[in-house]
Amino acid sequence: MNLPPPSEWVQRWSHLVPEGASVLDVACGSGRHVRWFAERGCRVTGVDRDGSAVEPLRQVAEILVADIENGPWPLAGRQFDAVVVTNYLWRPLLPTLVGSLAEGGVLIYETFADGNQMIGKPSNPDFLLQPGELLRATPGLDTVAYENGFLDNPPRHVQRITAVKPRANVTARARHALPPGPASSGRLKSSDSEEPA
Repeated sequence: MNLPPPSEWVQRWSHLVPEGASVLDVACGSGRHVRWFAERGCRVTGVDRDGSAVEPLRQVAEILVADIENGPWPLAGRQFDAVVVTNYLWRPLLPTLVGSLAEGGVLIYETFADGNQMIGKPSNPDFLLQPGELLRATPGLDTVAYENGFLDNPPRHVQRITAVKPRANVTARARHALPPGPASSGRLKSSDSEEPA
């Protein structure tokens, strides 16, 4: 099976997820990020409602088939060292995803944003983030990186965030290493990196 490569955003921030970390891939689909993190030595859990799509992933990860929009959260009470979400938005789930982070855990989130309705699918506003929405949805997390803008290959409007849940009882501010090297060609043409007032 030829999977698309991992999201450039996920690749850029994967260095914040150490080998051996527990990783949750939400709406994992065919598993490009499940496999990416499994190959990096992580313990991966994937959740998706399409049982046939995720069946091949059972060899490399814990896989849960669940309708997370219409049923109970199948991972209640569990926390992860990283939560990864790409190309998926279900607003009622956002607090649950933030709550699924262990102390020091990393949220890597990227999906379509307002403006995408002018160029293609998805165009339903229910599935398009408004400016600054991921910043507002992650209270209490340390934002390491945030972008909101347009990418041209393929053409799409995106919003993305990488944020870390602070550790309790730690007085020094954590240092989160930025990725080395020049920006890749996948970077946004323009970005709105200012937190909304």
